[in-house]
Amino acid sequence: MLNEILDNFHIESSVNIKQYSPLDLAYIGDCVYELFVRTYLLKNGKQPVNKLHKSAVALVNASRQAEYAHAILDKLTEEETDIYKRGRNTNSKPPKNADLTDYKAATGFEALLGYLYLMRRSDRIAELLNCVLV
Repeated sequence: MLNEILDNFHIESSVNIKQYSPLDLAYIGDCVYELFVRTYLLKNGKQPVNKLHKSAVALVNASRQAEYAHAILDKLTEEETDIYKRGRNTNSKPPKNADLTDYKAATGFEALLGYLYLMRRSDRIAELLNCVLV
């Protein structure tokens, strides 16, 4: 399903995706992650929308994303690890309810997903997310 989305949305090949700021990558990665989570929840069977929303909120938050980031770190390539670290180390201010360490790891996680999305690597996104969501 993600491949179909990627076929319709892409950045021109003349743009060097590595030159995007980590926050730009995290911005799009947040959307990619949420779409993946919502799709994952729908595939697990018909549920009321309110229950779907509560399940999504439990999976789409800084502490859960930080947990997932730590779970996949040993599966990342050198290039992916670099993107993750750029996102994690960026200067950003967490919301009041988020732990700083979790927020930074979550930003790195989202930056990685955003990078893979823009590189049209939906296969890799699915591979990594299936490690933590299944």
